[in-house]
Amino acid sequence: MTRLLVECTHVFKHPKVNSGIQRVVRNVINQLPPSAEGVECLPVVLLKGTLYRVTRLAPLDSPLFNAVVTFGERLERLAHRFWQGYQRLDSRLKSKTARRLFYVGYRLTSFGVFGVPLRLIERINRHQLPKRCVPLQHQSGDQLVLLDSSWHSDFFVQAERLKRDGVGIVAVIYDLIPLSHPQFYDTRLVQVFSEWFDWLSRTADGFMAISATVRDQLREELQRRIGPAQVEQRWFDYFHLGSELDLHNAEAAVEPALERLFATPEPVFLMVSTIEPRKNHAYLLDAFERAWANGSRARLCIAGRIGWKCDALLERVRNHPELNRRLFMFNDLSDTSLEHAYAHASALVFPSFVEGFGLPLVEAMQRGLPAMGSDIAVFREIGGEFMAYFDLQDPQSLADLLHAFERSGQFPAARDVADWRWIGWREASAQLAERTARNVLEAPTAQARPHAHCP
Repeated sequence: MTRLLVECTHVFKHPKVNSGIQRVVRNVINQLPPSAEGVECLPVVLLKGTLYRVTRLAPLDSPLFNAVVTFGERLERLAHRFWQGYQRLDSRLKSKTARRLFYVGYRLTSFGVFGVPLRLIERINRHQLPKRCVPLQHQSGDQLVLLDSSWHSDFFVQAERLKRDGVGIVAVIYDLIPLSHPQFYDTRLVQVFSEWFDWLSRTADGFMAISATVRDQLREELQRRIGPAQVEQRWFDYFHLGSELDLHNAEAAVEPALERLFATPEPVFLMVSTIEPRKNHAYLLDAFERAWANGSRARLCIAGRIGWKCDALLERVRNHPELNRRLFMFNDLSDTSLEHAYAHASALVFPSFVEGFGLPLVEAMQRGLPAMGSDIAVFREIGGEFMAYFDLQDPQSLADLLHAFERSGQFPAARDVADWRWIGWREASAQLAERTARNVLEAPTAQARPHAHCP
């Protein structure tokens, strides 16, 4: 008997996080069909060596518990930034003795400030488990679908044990950017991701990408890593993501400063993404500075949490002469405020160097907001003739699009976004389940393969 066990461990442990993959996982799990192609679909987590069926992905309706969870998430982010600061300073030290002493100081401080509180929070979370999930016994023929960001996880030994018991492994791949563009990430993340992918390439029986572009890139990467003969033993497919902002609350208040921004008649161009090098905010500023120098009245609204390797960019924004005049930045918008921004902006601008999908494009265009994006393959796959594209090598090409739109009032795309259609999260979740089930049922029984060492 076959069942799809759709894994959501990281989001289950961090239910308040609401960016990127976490948004995808939450929506897919919440809309997961009970069955697809006659195959039962179950949301699961792997915790401390045990497989659980999820009965409630959302956090409990307990103010105290939710406050503890929120505090834990913030503490984890602070711990990560503390580690990043240690990495930067350590790389500047030349003396081995100094580096050793610095390392000891970092470990002691990290353990006292972050380690002890996080362990206490983990114990509190463990007591809440029975209210959110129940133990599940796996069966031979089950398929473990790794939907979440599993490179963060510690369940690889358990996953291999499940595989030895006849459970198939299906990997959902969002992108290969840490492999293809490692310069955008910290060295440690690149290493972790590479080890995780190396393990997947030898362990997974099938792969589901979030776009046809990523599916093709994935197949090419595996050809290089494990060779054509091994690739032939795997299956490859893709599904597309939905667009609804599921945490939007019509009764919640919109950020006052954001509301004031959209209350004036000048056009506002919106950029939605985490602030990190790959998203190319510097290009965006270059283009708008050129437009402003030529008399543009357009305003730029940057919305996104602060990520990594962005100190110079943040300093540029915070010291910009147009800040809070024609340049605005919001780092902690709710879905309600983001919905307001999508509804009132003139267009979305998205200058990413590389993406696996481009969720803000879909969120914007599904609401009738036209989008300008980098001329990259995956944006062409999603936006087709309904988007306007600019050259990443030339900020003036975006400035020209802004000028043309302002001057004519006609968005510079071949087709009107009003005619564009996209799927919702219910259809996206069904796509994932149905295509995975179909591939599993049609694939020949996988031959036993040696596993890579667990990352």
